[in-house]
Amino acid sequence: MRPARPNAPRAVNRGARTARPSPSPAAWRVAFGPRRSSQPRGEGRRAARVARPTIASRYTPSHVSRVGERFTREGLTFDDVLLIPARSDVLPSQVSTRAQLTKDITHLTIAEQVREVKLAKDAGVLVAAAIGVSGDADERTAALVGAGVDVIVVDVAHGHSAGVIRMVEKVKARHRVQVIAGNVVTAEGTEELIAAGADSVKVGVGPGAICTTRVVAGAGMPQITAVFDCAEVADRHGITIIADGGIQQSGDIAKAIGAGASTVMLGGLLAGVDESPGSTTQTAEGRFKSYRGMGSMGAMQARAGQKTGASRDRYGQQDIGEFSKLVPEGVEAHVKSVGPLEPFLHQLVGGLRAGMKYVGAATVEDLRTKSTFVRISGAGLRESHPHDVRITTEPPNYRIKA
Repeated sequence: MRPARPNAPRAVNRGARTARPSPSPAAWRVAFGPRRSSQPRGEGRRAARVARPTIASRYTPSHVSRVGERFTREGLTFDDVLLIPARSDVLPSQVSTRAQLTKDITHLTIAEQVREVKLAKDAGVLVAAAIGVSGDADERTAALVGAGVDVIVVDVAHGHSAGVIRMVEKVKARHRVQVIAGNVVTAEGTEELIAAGADSVKVGVGPGAICTTRVVAGAGMPQITAVFDCAEVADRHGITIIADGGIQQSGDIAKAIGAGASTVMLGGLLAGVDESPGSTTQTAEGRFKSYRGMGSMGAMQARAGQKTGASRDRYGQQDIGEFSKLVPEGVEAHVKSVGPLEPFLHQLVGGLRAGMKYVGAATVEDLRTKSTFVRISGAGLRESHPHDVRITTEPPNYRIKA
C-alpha cells in the first residue's frame, strides 16, 4: 500500500512533543533552533527539532500500530542538509576554533602504547589512548594511566553494550582519569554511557569511508540524526559529543558541530597526508596512500600471534582464532596523497571558520547552539557542488568524490 501524504508534521522539543500547523512543502526543513543565551547549557537547546512527518502520519491507520512500533523517523546525514546563513557580525578571522588533535594508538602493544604516551607527555600535549573491553584491557589501562595518559577511550564498534558500560564503570572506579566511550547513535545509548561515568561520548556507527557495517550488518544511523539525538541527551548532563566518521569536506565539520557535536574525529579525510601511516604508491593517476578500516580483514588479522587483537576486539570477534571465520566490517583501500598535514589542516579550519561566519558564530559553542539547517533534495545537493563545468584545476579544499 502506498504511504499517504503526511498531514501533520510535528516539531519536537526536548522532553515534549507538540503539534505545529502543517507547513507548506517549501517550509519542510530541518530546524534546529537557537538556545536562549540566558538559559544554562542543556536547557531549551534548539527551539524546534525536526519538521518532518512521523511514521504514524505516513501510513494508513491499519498499519500505524504495527509499523509505528518498529520504525522511527527518517535519518539525515551530511549531504541531506545545509546550514542556513543568518545575520552575522563575525569575520572568519575573528572566530575561535581552538581544539586539540591527538593520535589514536589502539593497534600498538601495551609497551608501545605506553612509550607513545610518554613521548606525547614529554612534548607537553594532551594525549588519549584507546582500549577495548576484553583481553588485556585492564592491564593496558593501568599501564597507560601510569604513563600519564589524560584520557582513556573505551572504543568499541557498538558502544551501547554491557561490556562497554562495565568497562567505563571499572575505569572510573579504579583510576583518576577522564573517559571517552563509544560508539553509539541513540539517545538511550548516550544516556547509559553517561550514567556509567563517561566524560564524553563518541557518536557514529557506519558513516566512515572505509566502513561496511551498514551493509554487512544492516545496522547504523545517518550521522546528522545520530549526532543531534545524542547531543540532546548529553547537553542535559553537560557532557560533550564527538562526531566520529562521515566527514568528507570541511563543511561537514561545521554541520556536525552545528548539529550538537563539540568536536569531530577524522579518519579518511587525513589518511592521505604525509604524516599518516600507510605505504605510498605511485600510479598513472598520481600518488596514493594505503588506508584500511579497523574492521577490515587486514586489520583484524594484525598481531596474529597475540591472544586478541584491537580490531577483532572492537568488533566483538576477539575469540575467533581462525582468520577464515572472521567477518570484516570494513575495507582496505587507497586514498589520494594530499601532501603535508599543515596546509591541508589550514584548509579544513578555514572551511570551518567560513561556516561559522555564515551562521554568525564567534565560537564553536555558538556554532553548536545557533545553527539552523535546511533539508535539501537530491537536486539541491547537485546544485551545491560545481556543475555544468569540467574542473581543470582541483582546489586544495574541495575533494572530488570517486
